[in-house]
Amino acid sequence: MKPSEGSTVIGKSVQLKGDITGTEELYVDGKIDGTIRLSGSRLIIGPNAEVNAELYVQDLVVLGRQHGPVEATGRVEIRQNGELIGDIVAARFSVEESASVRGRISLTGQDGRG
Repeated sequence: MKPSEGSTVIGKSVQLKGDITGTEELYVDGKIDGTIRLSGSRLIIGPNAEVNAELYVQDLVVLGRQHGPVEATGRVEIRQNGELIGDIVAARFSVEESASVRGRISLTGQDGRG
């Protein structure tokens, strides 16, 4: 999966510590430690990414590694070879073969989109 046109990209050589907030799609392929808040937007954790953060997003796609709790008003997808360690609260959830998930999963069944 590649970043869509118009999304913000954090490349694989970039390392960030702290809080990230925004309202547009974010594609991460580097290392992040902290908190990510994307109200009404999608976060894509790329195949090279190592994210150790609390996530508050609309939708989440994990191709790399995410360690920390996730709160999504929409869908959480763990793609092939992706890894998510942490509790998940989401409206919808999907996991592909050979992906890894450890933590509690709570499905609200209510998509946050109008």
